[in-house]
Amino acid sequence: MQKVSLTALARTELELAERANSGRSAKTVFGGHEHQLRQNLIALRAGQSLSEHENPGEATLYVVRGRVLLRSGDSSWNGSPADLMIIPDGLHAVDAVEDSVILLSVVKRR
Repeated sequence: MQKVSLTALARTELELAERANSGRSAKTVFGGHEHQLRQNLIALRAGQSLSEHENPGEATLYVVRGRVLLRSGDSSWNGSPADLMIIPDGLHAVDAVEDSVILLSVVKRR
């Protein structure tokens, strides 16, 4: 059994994002090449984005802190703390409306 404080990790990653030229920071919380499930904590400064990319498998986005906008095609959804968003298949992007931290969970397709 392992326990992880998302609150503490979010604080650390957001501090790293604030100092990074890219305005982003990320840490794998669970998973890797030997697992199908991968969970990444991603911090984005306000105004930063994860540019449009394909969904690599079943995926959710959990807003730990801040506000984000999930975009896919002509549709978009606002996310606030404690919102769990199902990421649609196909191309999508995430914009940080304010300093934000999200938990991205993906089950890779085989």
